[in-house]
Amino acid sequence: MLLGPVLVLLLLGGAGPASAHAALASTDPGDGTVLRRAPAHVTLTFSESVGLRDDSFRVLDPGGHRVHTGEAGRADGRADTARVALPGELGEGTYTVAWRVVSADSHPVSGAFTFSVGKPSQAAAPVDTGPTEDPLTAGLHKTARYLSYLAVALLVGTAAFVALCRPPDPAPLRRILVAAWWTLLAATVALLVLRAPYEAGTGPAAALDPAALGDTLTTRPGALLLVRLGLLMPVALYLVHAGRAVGTERADRRWGRTPLTAAVGVLLAVGLALTWAAAEHASAGPQVPVAMTSSVLHLLATAVWLGGLAALLTTLRSARPAPDAATVARFSRTALTAVTVLVVTGVYQSWRGLGSWQALTGTAYGRLLLAKVILVAVLLAAAAVSRRWTAALVTEPAAVREPGRVPERVPQPAGGPPPEAPRPEAPRPTQPSWAGTGTGTGSALRRGLYRSVLVEAVVAAVVLGVTTVLTATPPGRSAEEAARAAVPAGGVLPASVTTIPFEIGASGSGTVQITLDPGRTGDNAVQAVVFGPDGSLAAVPELRLSFTLPDQRVGPIEADLLDRGGYWSANTVTLPLPGTWTMKVTVRVSEIDQVSETRRIRVER
Repeated sequence: MLLGPVLVLLLLGGAGPASAHAALASTDPGDGTVLRRAPAHVTLTFSESVGLRDDSFRVLDPGGHRVHTGEAGRADGRADTARVALPGELGEGTYTVAWRVVSADSHPVSGAFTFSVGKPSQAAAPVDTGPTEDPLTAGLHKTARYLSYLAVALLVGTAAFVALCRPPDPAPLRRILVAAWWTLLAATVALLVLRAPYEAGTGPAAALDPAALGDTLTTRPGALLLVRLGLLMPVALYLVHAGRAVGTERADRRWGRTPLTAAVGVLLAVGLALTWAAAEHASAGPQVPVAMTSSVLHLLATAVWLGGLAALLTTLRSARPAPDAATVARFSRTALTAVTVLVVTGVYQSWRGLGSWQALTGTAYGRLLLAKVILVAVLLAAAAVSRRWTAALVTEPAAVREPGRVPERVPQPAGGPPPEAPRPEAPRPTQPSWAGTGTGTGSALRRGLYRSVLVEAVVAAVVLGVTTVLTATPPGRSAEEAARAAVPAGGVLPASVTTIPFEIGASGSGTVQITLDPGRTGDNAVQAVVFGPDGSLAAVPELRLSFTLPDQRVGPIEADLLDRGGYWSANTVTLPLPGTWTMKVTVRVSEIDQVSETRRIRVER
């Protein structure tokens, strides 16, 4: 049952590049920018808060050698920024900035961009921008995350099954609780030691570095893993205290059936769930308090349902005598409540993570979410079959449910019972047509329920594997932001770049390079650089830019360009419609000399 989900986890988890949950919104200097003077800082702005590492920035000179920089910090104290100071003696040429930070949901994010001082280098030197992701480390990390999800589901779900469903013999469930506790302990330790190489993108051998482990413990993901380890000790004491009385008259009082023990059990379960919610998607983005609450409820409902399925399966397989039908009925009601919570929280989290309908099919997160929805639909269909078996088992007469039980004899008066008027035969309870009839009906019901619950458990394990991959995939909202603001290495811009030559008589000539990013409808950023006749950066007193869509009689829309010290830019110019726009640029080189040139550009939706 576990092998299939693990294979799915490894295949899906290794199919793409490193997860990038915090989208890079902007860089200063911008990618591909040519500056007159060397900047004092390099600043990155992200769509959410990020954590900094000792090696968050690597600045490489035109020859590919590393530039000595200051310590990585923040811009204006904002948690969604990363800044590093540059030395003042940067020479002419193109510089590469490689960066790596940790997004708020604990996943590393990396990338690179370039800028030039004076003029671009004639030929870019090959540079090593640093590691992105080590496949072995990433695979081990994803496997440990899956096992931790599985273990907490079994641990919380089995304990809830014993407390809420009251099986007649909980002793066989001890093995599940012990195995789940040790698995969660081992998986958490593995996640803790793998955290440093996972963030750095290096091999698993880096986990043996004590200094790296010490640095991990000072980060938020490391601290949360440490809290999870700390919670496992009181969880073990709680289970030992509750399980010591299994099979005795005190079991009811210890397995969460008094207000105090129930409250302790709920608090421990919520505490464990919070260590996941605070380290993943819910901790970043919009509506964080609501999202954290929803994430905790979603995880606990998943554990109650899926862990309860494993407990029910074990009970059906090993219970001697046959399990009490009331236990099965109690789990059926508990599972229905858990499914209701799952649906409500799942819809909210899907809306929050997707951000748009297009992201449902246009992003990896959306496609994985669709796969999960289909699997959950299959799981619900199997659960509906299990409920039919449960209804048949509950309504079946006790003598049939428990073969060998002799009905109680009722004393009769001498001479036999008095004659009675004939009664209409009571209708037999509805049961599945495949339940079987005759003396083996009770056994057939239990076998049918066991097979149905087994199918549920297998599908649930696959759902858990897809969920693990989903939590390591950029949400649709972040993926769309990253696509709009992507800044790949090497200065290749995913934007509209137009070069316009101009000539102003005796005053001179040159070219204007205009970058419209992302070159689609909606808000765009504009950068414009003026070059002289020899290709070097040129300063002009004024530069104006406007856009017109003649077919729709829209415009002119002015771009409010500002001189940034070597290049001109406008943070936002809104182009509302797709089509072929006319871009008009006006260059003034003196008080009386200026020229206007136009070019047609295509703006996509």
